[in-house]
Amino acid sequence: MDAIAWFSDVGIADRPRVGGKGASLGELTQAGIAVPPGFVVTTAAFELFLAAIEAREPLRAQVEAVDAEDLDAVAALSQTLRSRITLEEMPAAIEQAIVQAHGRLCATANAPVAVRSSATTEDADDASFAGLQDTYLWVLGSADVVSRVRECWSSLYSVESIIYRRKQGLPEAGVAMAVVVQTMVDARSAGVMFTRSPTTGDKSVITIEGAWGLGSAVVSGEVTPDRWVLGKITGEISARDISDKHIEQLPAPQGGIVDRPVAGDKRTAPCLSDEELQALRDVGRRIERHYGRPQDIEWAIDRLGALLVLQSRPETVWSARDVKPIAAAEENPLKHVMSIFGARA
Repeated sequence: MDAIAWFSDVGIADRPRVGGKGASLGELTQAGIAVPPGFVVTTAAFELFLAAIEAREPLRAQVEAVDAEDLDAVAALSQTLRSRITLEEMPAAIEQAIVQAHGRLCATANAPVAVRSSATTEDADDASFAGLQDTYLWVLGSADVVSRVRECWSSLYSVESIIYRRKQGLPEAGVAMAVVVQTMVDARSAGVMFTRSPTTGDKSVITIEGAWGLGSAVVSGEVTPDRWVLGKITGEISARDISDKHIEQLPAPQGGIVDRPVAGDKRTAPCLSDEELQALRDVGRRIERHYGRPQDIEWAIDRLGALLVLQSRPETVWSARDVKPIAAAEENPLKHVMSIFGARA
């Protein structure tokens, strides 16, 4: 069983094996983008783990049978399935593979890592699945990593995930969970970047949002980020909105993250310099060129000033609008042609 895959060995074509997030991080690594190193606990490990549970009592069939409109039934099923997964013993071969990979990744036993869900159905060109599963930051030690992997697997059966899949009609047999384990960035500033305006759809600009500390505060909406709009080609800054950033999320001594008040003038100081904005613009353009379409990118700048990309996924909101047909399809193509000429007459 191939339980572990390293970022340097995978790419977008490996989504069935490493999930959307893992595939993207591997693709970025191979493209020469600065990404914190890491590995993926593959879907093969998940399937082996789930097979032991399914052998005693079907799990996936229960998901397919639940009514997505019955929230009480979904919530009860989610609680049952997540409990079964978190209490299930990890197969020894998988646990050993995770512990060995963690030791290879980390310089010291307690070096912090992020443990992030990577479902096979997320981060696809037409998916809005991202964010429905769990992420754990500043995880310390291999034992905690193993535990968090199991919790990420269980989050595939969160209420939100079950409802999303049922409403999309996705067969459970095609859904699996990989888990990314990645070196943690002690971020001075972090946030998101869109290589297409998220508000207007303008492809000629890049929008950057950021705040002090870890990017989780921005992604979760707990702090109003600073926001800039830059010309994609010229680099001209056409909008500069600096917010009052009252908190920052920082690592806790015993693992995990904590909210800390931002002191004094730092609250209203920009979290990025103009030089850092231009560096982000350059990276955003590189990633967009590599994928050939607009991207939604998570980034961080560490305490030494190094810029790192934490994730890149296709922008889906405006892209979905782009593909809508401008006219209704006609069985007879001649009718469509005639309707165009009729409109011009």
